[in-house]
Amino acid sequence: MFPLPAEAGADFQGRWKIREPRDKLLWFDRRCFASENQLLYDLQRRIDVIPEVAAPVEGVNLQRFVEGSTLGELCPSGAEVPDAVFGQVLGLFSQLVSVTSDTLLVKRVCRPKDRARPGHSKGFLETLICFTQEEVYERNLPQYQSLFSDLGLGPDSFRHLRKSVAGLTDRPFCLLHADLHRENFIVDSDGKLWAIDWELAMVGDPLYDLATHLYLMKYPVDQEELMIQRWCEIVEGVREGSSAGCSDDLPKLLDYKRAQSVFTDVIRETQPLVASARFDRRQLRAASRRVSDVLGAAARPLGLDVLPSPLEIEAALLRWRREQRWRGKQRWRGKQQQLGTRD
Repeated sequence: MFPLPAEAGADFQGRWKIREPRDKLLWFDRRCFASENQLLYDLQRRIDVIPEVAAPVEGVNLQRFVEGSTLGELCPSGAEVPDAVFGQVLGLFSQLVSVTSDTLLVKRVCRPKDRARPGHSKGFLETLICFTQEEVYERNLPQYQSLFSDLGLGPDSFRHLRKSVAGLTDRPFCLLHADLHRENFIVDSDGKLWAIDWELAMVGDPLYDLATHLYLMKYPVDQEELMIQRWCEIVEGVREGSSAGCSDDLPKLLDYKRAQSVFTDVIRETQPLVASARFDRRQLRAASRRVSDVLGAAARPLGLDVLPSPLEIEAALLRWRREQRWRGKQRWRGKQQQLGTRD
C-alpha cells in the first residue's frame, strides 16, 4: 500500500494498495474470471462491501486500503460472530444472489463447454469434482502417488464421492465469492464489514457459497443453524428457488468441501516437510495430526472404511519426505553431470 500524491486528484486521496496476481501460490480451486480487478470494478455499484477499486493508472491496479482488523483477529475460528457483523454477512449473500452471469461484462477464462448449464446444480458440482480430480489429485500424482496410496486415496475415492453427493436439486445460478472465511472479512473502526480476495469468485449454485462459508467459518452450532435459516429466507426473497432443496443438498456440498480438503491439505501440509533441510519431529507430528483430522472428516464421502492411525500417517509422511529428498538429490546429481558433460 502507498499514499498517492496530491496531484493524482481528489478521488485518489488516502491510502491505496497495488493489486497484483499471485502467480506462485499453490492454487487448488478453479479460476472463473480473467481479471479479479475488472470483476471488482464492475461490481462496485452492486456489492457494497468491496473496497473501492480504481480504473488502472498506467497499467497499475489500485484498491483503497481499508483500515481495520480481520474478522479472524476479532473472533477466532469457532467463536461466535457479533450480531452486527452476522447481519452484514447475510446482506452480502443477498447482494451476491442478485448478480447473474448475463449482467457481468467481465471476461471468463473457463471454456463454455466446461461450464455447467445455467441452473444445473448437479453439473456445477461435477465440474468442481472434475477439477479436484484432474488438477489437484492427478496433476500431483508424480510427486504424491505413494503418499496418497498410503493414506487410502485413489481413483476409487472419486467414485465414492460422486455417489455420496448425487441427486442435487437445481437452483438458479448467481455470482459466488467462494472463499468467505474470517481472514477475508475486514471490520473497520465504524464496524463496517468489507469482503476481500475475490480471486476465486465464480458463477454457480448459490448453496455452494453457503456451504463453503460454513465449512471455512466454523461457527458455533447454534449460530451455524441460524445462518442456514436466515440465508434461506434472504435468498428466497431475492430470487425464488435459490434455497430449493437446502436441507438435503447442503450436507452433500459440505461433504464435497471435506473431500476436497483432504487432497489440498495433504499437499499443503507436506510442502514445509521438504522445504526445510533439517528434519523437525514436531513439524512432522503437527502435520500428521492435521492430515488425520481431514481424513476423518471426509471418511464417509471418500469411502475410507479403515483410517490410518496418527502413527501410521506420521510414518507415511516420513517415508514420503525421504523419498522426495532422495529424488531431489538425484535431480541435482543429474544436472551436475550434464554440466560436466558440456564442459
